Amino acid sequence: MSPDFDVVVLGSGPAGEKAAMQAAKLRRRVAVVERPGGLGGNCLHTATIPSKTLRETVLYVAGIKQHSLYGIQTTFRKDVTVDDLMRRKEAVIAGQLEVLEHKLDRNAVTSIQGSGRFLDPNRIEVIDEGGRRELGAHFVVIATGSRPARDPKIPFDDERIYDSDSILRLDRVPRTLTIVGAGVIGCEYACMFAMLGTKVTLIDARARVLDFADAEIAELLVARMRDHGITLRLGEEVAEVRCETPDRVVAETRSGKAVVGEKLLHAVGREGNTAALALERAGLKAGRRGLLEVNAHFQTALPHVYAVGDVIGFPSLAATSMHQGRLAMAHAFGVPVNGEGTRLPYGIFTIPEISMVGETEEQLTRACVPYEVGQAFFREIARGQIVGDRAGMLKLLFERASHRLRGVHIIGEKAAELVHIGQAVLAFGGPVDYFVDNVFNYPTLSEAYKVAALNGLNRL
Repeated sequence: MSPDFDVVVLGSGPAGEKAAMQAAKLRRRVAVVERPGGLGGNCLHTATIPSKTLRETVLYVAGIKQHSLYGIQTTFRKDVTVDDLMRRKEAVIAGQLEVLEHKLDRNAVTSIQGSGRFLDPNRIEVIDEGGRRELGAHFVVIATGSRPARDPKIPFDDERIYDSDSILRLDRVPRTLTIVGAGVIGCEYACMFAMLGTKVTLIDARARVLDFADAEIAELLVARMRDHGITLRLGEEVAEVRCETPDRVVAETRSGKAVVGEKLLHAVGREGNTAALALERAGLKAGRRGLLEVNAHFQTALPHVYAVGDVIGFPSLAATSMHQGRLAMAHAFGVPVNGEGTRLPYGIFTIPEISMVGETEEQLTRACVPYEVGQAFFREIARGQIVGDRAGMLKLLFERASHRLRGVHIIGEKAAELVHIGQAVLAFGGPVDYFVDNVFNYPTLSEAYKVAALNGLNRL
């Protein structure tokens, strides 16, 4: 008997959506399974879209404060809640849902509400309030995403001690906030709350923030965070968290320090949403923190079962998850694509934002690649002065002999937009000379590419 579908996708977040769309474009029979009310996944409902909505509002508020420099006086309510700052969230979610539903319908993708789990390697059981349904499939894509890891030693109550999902339900903007974990999420929230006037203390057991990023860029971010009034306690491991009063949460470190705040955000890692999938029935097993191991084509230990997005771990970014979903289905149906992972851009929405593509100085050094560095500081770019970004910087890494571009690293205004210019040159193996030989609009931040290229070539 022929299976019901060519592909069953578990999860409809960025990875699951793009996997379904790729298979549907190849005229395959596709079903997407998602819990009721969860279409779009955590990205749309609890993570990326809500948090970036908050960030945009924070930037707007911070920008309004700057207007006092031009004689415009403004006030900022001290009792403002996070919900007040996210009035656009529901409208954005509704708009994105409409687009997603239209795409699924237009491409004849069957959307099934319920919780999916394996019955065997090729059959999925979907359970909802109305009962159960069995689905057969040639291929299965696990795109169930992740959730914040909750250490059982931390007394989460979502009123004083939060994870990165529940922090968006704060009743008010706190005067003081302790954040445990200086990864992407921790750094992003530290910057957002600091810009709202909250006194933030950021704690992490590692010696530096964002240890996968270029070290110089990370150092520039740390300098800006300190300028915003953020206190960093790096190399410090939290041993205990306790609530002493309704407005006093104490985090004690193993070195004996006590960090006190009104609220605490625990942002140390995420767990793959695999516990309810009955993986053992398919002969699969999740690894550390519920994550699934995959090969270069995103296949699990079963060649016909793919896993993409947050459920496979780093980098756990929406853009890379989308790409993984597409690559997985292209591989399943024999469609050749260029999916070289080093060309995937990373966008980190701290304040200022960071973006990168390609290799870092540390990676090139370990690989014994003779390279040179070109830098452009936004304070030297006309557009940088116009928008008031005096701390931004664009950095190019390229081979000394061939001038071939190897990495682009940016901190500052529109970094996540600017990086795609460098990404295009990287994709075609182009030299840094490209930026010298071409004309950039003036005044723009993109002009920084030419300035950085000239800076690097002059060093030769």
